[in-house]
Amino acid sequence: MATDRTSTAAGAGPRVRRRADAERSIAAIVEAALAVFGRDADATMADIARAAGVGRVTLYSHFPSREDLLEEVMGRAIGEARTVLDAVPVQDLPAGQALAEVVRSCWQVLDRYRSLQAAAVRVLGPERMRAHHDEPMAVVGDLLARGRGDGTVRADLPHDWLLATVYGLLHTAAAEVEAGRLPAADAPGVLEATLVSVLVPPEQAS
Repeated sequence: MATDRTSTAAGAGPRVRRRADAERSIAAIVEAALAVFGRDADATMADIARAAGVGRVTLYSHFPSREDLLEEVMGRAIGEARTVLDAVPVQDLPAGQALAEVVRSCWQVLDRYRSLQAAAVRVLGPERMRAHHDEPMAVVGDLLARGRGDGTVRADLPHDWLLATVYGLLHTAAAEVEAGRLPAADAPGVLEATLVSVLVPPEQAS
């Protein structure tokens, strides 16, 4: 029995080291993908491997396809967005002001990763991309509901339609900046003015 325990313990060391090496490789690949896709929506898996300092065999052993990698990287970017949103004191602000702050915060992250967004939407498709954003958009949904309750957000259109409009405008702004049709410096002001015109109750618009 002692020999069995010794053998098990001896085998555990290499397994732990291999697992630690794999975790380091995955972390390096994801960090590299965030940076590389953040600069170039057309980056290849070979580009990611070079930036991460790993071979293509290692890259594909962890992420068998571009789709798998983009799923992981989008999850990481959305986690960053959630951290940024958590810093917005939404409960301490009127609904309209809180919504404006949340949209500005969302834009900061979306602007940073607009090339990643462009790469991911091509591979993952709009439905899966929308699912990735469900958690941060829930914050927007709660504020829209609060604004409808206090009269600062229009109640004549369906809640889900307004939520989809906010999501769509954010990502349209990112796409327009990425395509060079909207200057990045102008995007926050254009986005906020458009959203205000869409969300304000009709009786307050005149």
